Amino acid sequence: MNRTVNVIAGLLAAALAGSAQGQAFPSKPIKVVIPFVAGGSSDIVGRAIGSKFQEYLGQPSIVENRPGANGAIAAEFVAKADSDGYTILVGSIGVFSINNALFKDLRYNAVRDFAPITLAVTTPNILITRPDLPAGSMKELVEFAKKNPGRLSYCSSGTGSSDHLTGEVFKQGAGIFAVHVPYRGGAGCQTDIMGSQVDVSFQNMGAVTNYIKAGRMKALAVTAAARHPQLPNVPTTAEAGFPDLVVTSWQAVAAPAKTPRDVVAKLNEATVRALRSPEVRERMNQIGFDVVAGTSEEFGQFMKAELDRWTRVVERGGIKPD
Repeated sequence: MNRTVNVIAGLLAAALAGSAQGQAFPSKPIKVVIPFVAGGSSDIVGRAIGSKFQEYLGQPSIVENRPGANGAIAAEFVAKADSDGYTILVGSIGVFSINNALFKDLRYNAVRDFAPITLAVTTPNILITRPDLPAGSMKELVEFAKKNPGRLSYCSSGTGSSDHLTGEVFKQGAGIFAVHVPYRGGAGCQTDIMGSQVDVSFQNMGAVTNYIKAGRMKALAVTAAARHPQLPNVPTTAEAGFPDLVVTSWQAVAAPAKTPRDVVAKLNEATVRALRSPEVRERMNQIGFDVVAGTSEEFGQFMKAELDRWTRVVERGGIKPD
């Protein structure tokens, strides 16, 4: 009898403890995993969000960069992490959409393996060149490539990234050849553009705006439907003669798929508040990011739509991983 009472008491205590733990989320620091090296768009957005967790959740963030395989290494890590809300992923369009469209042997599925938290920001890509490249427009760049076959190189933040596929679409439309140089994130690509080691790239506008303004790289066109107020003198790709080259890149936040809904709701609330805070919003806007910060459901629907879009692009273009 006593043994039965003890067992029941133990089960009740465990249930109460579990309930208390659920109500207490978060009770320890939250790991923010970034799929790329420090300095790129996902890193900028992830650190900005994490900087507000102490204020809005009562716990600090721990940012961890896990670059490689166009974000697939970090994505797989988070997908397999405990579904308790203490490990989240801040990744790019490549991580949440393009990877699944391009790689057949991917070890995670973005729609199946993640609980959407929010679409964080959007930004167009921008065609940048090394500062000394003898081309001041997309037309002149195409002419340079055709006059110097095999000479032009373009870098990206990784095979399958939005900047890689934007470059592929540009090559196909222009009828030119350029050597693809994939990096483990946008920061290394940008550094080598400024150092004149690589010729061109389609980088997230939010990551390179300050470099362009400082004259450390040239900007030829923005892949948006309209010019951007941060760089009003840079034409759109349509104005430059490439109307089909409109690409919006984005960063978003997600947790492992089985994370409880109430925990996802708390993470969404804190993340949205962080992105909409005056200082974070101003910083995002200054470097070319447009803050979205919507609901988990909206991001889930958006991610599925983007996956469908890029699957069509990859299939139509016969694009293969390098």
